[in-house]
Amino acid sequence: MAEPTVRQPGEGEQHDRGFGYVRILVATEQVSVMEIRFDESLVVDPHTHGDHTDSFLVLEGEVVFTAGDDEVTVGPGGFISSPPNARHGFRSAGGRARVLNVHSPDGGFVESIRRSTAEQS
Repeated sequence: MAEPTVRQPGEGEQHDRGFGYVRILVATEQVSVMEIRFDESLVVDPHTHGDHTDSFLVLEGEVVFTAGDDEVTVGPGGFISSPPNARHGFRSAGGRARVLNVHSPDGGFVESIRRSTAEQS
């Protein structure tokens, strides 16, 4: 029988990066959830995913999201969800920001984070 995943503040599998960190809160085949803290040095260029939905809830700061051919600035409590094949990307609007990022299904995203960390070591 499967068990719920519980994470207290600060818990999870943290991967430190030059821009901040990615903290994996849950990683299953069906869904992965990460907390990403970043500064202006992280720019995720517009891209698409053919196999999963990529969603973001802004927790702190302001984030500029590419949404199709548009850009929209989203502050705390704002949400964006990009279904398969939707063009999206993001960057800080200035200063530090923090988002909750959900991939459904995971689509190999968590493994790419782990692989990147191993390559940096």
